[in-house]
Amino acid sequence: MAENTRPETQGKKKFKLTDAILSVICVVFVAEAAAPVAAIGNSQYFWWIFLMLTFLLPYGLIASELGTTYDGEGGLYDWVRKAFGAKWGTRVSWYYWINFPLWMASLAVMCPNMFSIVIGHPIGVIPSLIIELAFIWVIVAISFFPVCDSVWILNGAALIKVLLAVIVGGLGIYGAVTHGVANQYTAASLMPSFDAKSLSFISVILFNFLGFEVVCTFADNMENPKKQIPQAIVSGGLVIAAIYIFSAFGIGVAIPTAEVSTSSGLIDSLQLLTGKTGSLFISVMAVMFVLTLFGNMISWSLGVNNVASYAAEQRDMPEVFAKKSVKNSMPVGAAMMNGIVASVVVILAPILPNQDLFWSFFALNLVMFLLAYLPVFPAFLRLRSIDPETERPFKVGGSKTFLRLLAALPMIMIVISLIFIAVPMSFDAQTLNEVLPITIGSVVFVGIGEMLAAGKRKVTKAGTAAGMKKAAETE
Repeated sequence: MAENTRPETQGKKKFKLTDAILSVICVVFVAEAAAPVAAIGNSQYFWWIFLMLTFLLPYGLIASELGTTYDGEGGLYDWVRKAFGAKWGTRVSWYYWINFPLWMASLAVMCPNMFSIVIGHPIGVIPSLIIELAFIWVIVAISFFPVCDSVWILNGAALIKVLLAVIVGGLGIYGAVTHGVANQYTAASLMPSFDAKSLSFISVILFNFLGFEVVCTFADNMENPKKQIPQAIVSGGLVIAAIYIFSAFGIGVAIPTAEVSTSSGLIDSLQLLTGKTGSLFISVMAVMFVLTLFGNMISWSLGVNNVASYAAEQRDMPEVFAKKSVKNSMPVGAAMMNGIVASVVVILAPILPNQDLFWSFFALNLVMFLLAYLPVFPAFLRLRSIDPETERPFKVGGSKTFLRLLAALPMIMIVISLIFIAVPMSFDAQTLNEVLPITIGSVVFVGIGEMLAAGKRKVTKAGTAAGMKKAAETE
């Protein structure tokens, strides 16, 4: 980029490819997603490879172009708004924000289980709720301060995430050699499974591939962003996929697929692989796992809160999200709303029919998160069409047909995932208990997004009318 040759930047330390990849791993890799992926069974290996080709590669190329071309504060919100206007900008900003407190609630309900492992006995309903609310509001409090103040938490969490994955995978290999495996590896078991439960968990793989556009914010600090950004996105995706596969293998060695818990599967596998329950080692692993949950939330809160605040400043989100700290300009309004929504969700949790609360909330977060990214791909094509003159530091090559195919593949994968995660495939009691809360929650939150978009249209029309009236009076 031209600015890299300016005198004031010549002596500036440049971001290496390795630095970018490690930063991506810190933000994108989430340890709690290993167990839902392991619940797919041996066919997960097929789905990882298939989705790398049909989702990660197209998404990585498209995010590289959009992120280096339109590098404003709003990220994907900016891209979609520029392409399709305020109505779609409102929807994307809402989906992108609401997924975060839902995700935070899903992690909060895991914490009492982890603490019960540490102390050696179950925790009651009221103490569990206190632990969940403490988890939520500690994260909210930390998000009031710049990320540089908590960088040690992020770096520590990243190291712990990788360490946990390596320990689970390593013990899995040892267990396979010495005791055999809980799930037999046959040619048939490695083929793709198309049952509704497995296909619903595939959305977790897509979740693990999203968020890589964060590397685009490092463009000004790179020696050659045109090459390094797509390399970092694709390489980071491959490294993260390898880490997930390794840890999911360890879980699969220890626990039959049908018995994998989406919430505690990782710790359960450690207990089975070591043959120990209530040991110091397992307690330490449980504490480390909780620390990674804090790291996930803190690393994502800055980006999510900034997008929500930025969208509110454009009047595409409610005004409360625009509130910032007088001292450090942090988006405290969005942070407070995170805490309020997540708290309401965990307080209402005990009345839900599906008692796999982690998966209920995590799945709802997945629906909103995937919906936020769905318009990005047509926005890529639209911006190519309406804004061809803007310089693109990285530009995806190929014919119009190729570019349309590149945008269509990720959209198809997202739509299929949304159907299997949020729509009941049968109407037996168990399926309805598991899926119906996700369906209802999705409809409610999409409905709120539509009301915000409708309100935005009214404001826009009112503003346009007022502007025309003022112009007429001036004439």
